[in-house]
Amino acid sequence: MLLPLLRRLGQTVFVLFGISVLVFAVFFATPGADPTARIAGRNASPQTLEKVRQEYGFNRPIPVQYATMMKKLFITQDLASYVDRGERVVPEIMRAAPVTLSLVGGAALIWVVAAITMGTLAAAFKDTWVDRTLMLLGLIGISIPVFWLGQVTNLVTQSRYHNTWLFSWVPGLGYIPLSQDPWGWFKTLVTPWCVLAVMFIGIYSRVLRADLVALANEDFMRTARAKGLSPTRILLRHGLRTSLVTFVSLFGLDFAQLVGGGALLTEVVFGLPGVGHLTYQALTNLDLPLIMATVMYSAVFVVVANALVDMLYLFLDPRVRDAR
Repeated sequence: MLLPLLRRLGQTVFVLFGISVLVFAVFFATPGADPTARIAGRNASPQTLEKVRQEYGFNRPIPVQYATMMKKLFITQDLASYVDRGERVVPEIMRAAPVTLSLVGGAALIWVVAAITMGTLAAAFKDTWVDRTLMLLGLIGISIPVFWLGQVTNLVTQSRYHNTWLFSWVPGLGYIPLSQDPWGWFKTLVTPWCVLAVMFIGIYSRVLRADLVALANEDFMRTARAKGLSPTRILLRHGLRTSLVTFVSLFGLDFAQLVGGGALLTEVVFGLPGVGHLTYQALTNLDLPLIMATVMYSAVFVVVANALVDMLYLFLDPRVRDAR
């Protein structure tokens, strides 16, 4: 057990190292990405530019600059933004992370419950109007762009019908911390939760329905029917548990990607100061320290999610456990 754990840890470190090197190299290979002029300001003299290069270490070899940045990011945690001088990037990430976690956590709860319900019902009523209606709704959810749906939702709840009894409770765009006002936190996020969850409900319900239908003719399902078990018990206890292997795999990667900044469009539309919004600002300003911090933050979540999914496989699929 210890050897696979060490192997996984080594792979994680190697992947994170590769990602950091790639981001650093791409930044310096991008035309106009030299931050010296932006830090020094417009029409800066050559003496000022040279002073900035020496102060920030831009005149040092690229490997030395990379090692210095990694040290400031992971060890001393005093890496500062090139755009907002003196603003440390690690505290910025820590302030933005709870916003993104709140957004993605609530949306994930909605899409998991809704997708399991829709996918299971569609498989139970295969080839009936229930199946076709649910899958059509799922396809519509997949086809609607999140940005467009968010804008339309804001138009309805924030502008045109905000003064009606139906949407008068909807607060303005922005974020209210949970510790400050739990009810205000919920009201601020309930609309973004639903908007973000729509696409994933469509994807996950269709995937789950396809897996359940494909499993109907497997040997263990036929054995369960031969034992006289009820169709409901066969579907939920045997079929659903096995089908959740694919479901969990998708969820782990999608959740990690969203927490790492993939909910950018939703955060921008609803004015949420999360990691995705922070990443967008960093890319707009070509702020390498902030870009590096947000990318590594996202990479850690994705790598950890992969490891957790591998462990969940052992619980959900006996075939994987037996093979090991």
